[in-house]
Order: sequence, then structure tokens, then C-alpha cells
Amino acid sequence: MTPEQRFKCMSHNRAKNTGPELSLRHSLWRRGFRYRVNDKCLPGRPDIVLPKYRTVIFMHGCFWHGHKDCKYYTVPKTNTDFWKAKVARNQERDQEVWRKLEAKGWSVIIVWECELKKAKLEETIERVVGAIVRNGEAYRAVQEERKIAREKYRRERRERKEREQSLLKEVKFL
Repeated sequence: MTPEQRFKCMSHNRAKNTGPELSLRHSLWRRGFRYRVNDKCLPGRPDIVLPKYRTVIFMHGCFWHGHKDCKYYTVPKTNTDFWKAKVARNQERDQEVWRKLEAKGWSVIIVWECELKKAKLEETIERVVGAIVRNGEAYRAVQEERKIAREKYRRERRERKEREQSLLKEVKFL
């Protein structure tokens, strides 16, 4: 390829609404999952956000994110230093975004482009659905624990106030 042809090809790569991403989104929708797309309020603008399950999904292109041991990730033979550095920066940024999301209580699922090829599509969808369901159960369990802790705190506070008021009444009558 000439540099002009390569530039034209690379400039047509989209960041969102790619074929594999649409395939995953349609599969999730058919299974009853409702989601938001590219939420600007979250670090890294995840491709799919499932608030009910406190889960985000990132669709990674094998080439752009350096999928190890994948036939779709090869370093170009020209300008290799640039491409290695670019992929390394992408990987570092991915790690930082995942840490930020997990610190905010979100579960992160990564789906690679090669996992959505026809041969692996159903297996990948089942893996993702299973992870979403597990994340949702864990999130609900944490929410329930928090609810119980809040109720316990409120009850203890109410009892403490009642004890204080009864002591004040005793002191006034003495």
C-alpha cells in the first residue's frame, strides 16, 4: 500500500458502532438486557453500560489494543516503533480506566474483536451474559448488606436518642 492508501484505510476505522460492537449489543438486547452506549459520565466512555448490573463492557479491537497471541494483532512492518508505542499507550490507558471504574464499584468486562467472529460468537455471548448476571447478583448482595447496615445504624441511633430522652426526664424529676 502506498502511504496515501494506508492513510485512507486507517482513517475509515470507527471508534464506535463497529460491526462487532453492534453484534454484541443486538445479542444482549435480544436476551433482555437494557443498556446505555458510550456513557460520557464514566471514565473511558465504556462501549456498553449496564447500570442495573453495575457492569461496563469494552469492545477492544485486537489490533488497536494489542491482543496477545491473536492472529489479528500483528505489528505493521513499516513504522514499527510508532505502532508499538501507540499500542502500548492504548494498553496503559485501558488499565488506568479499568482501575478507575473498579474503584467506583463497576465491574469491567472486556470483549475482544476476534471473540465475536462467527465461530466463537455464541460462546462469547454466553460468557458475557454469565459475567453480567454474576456481577448483578454481587451488586444486589452488596446493596442488601448496605441496606441492613443502614437500618441497624438508624435503629441504634433511635434507641440512643430514646435513652438520652429518658435520662433527661429522670434528671428533671429529681
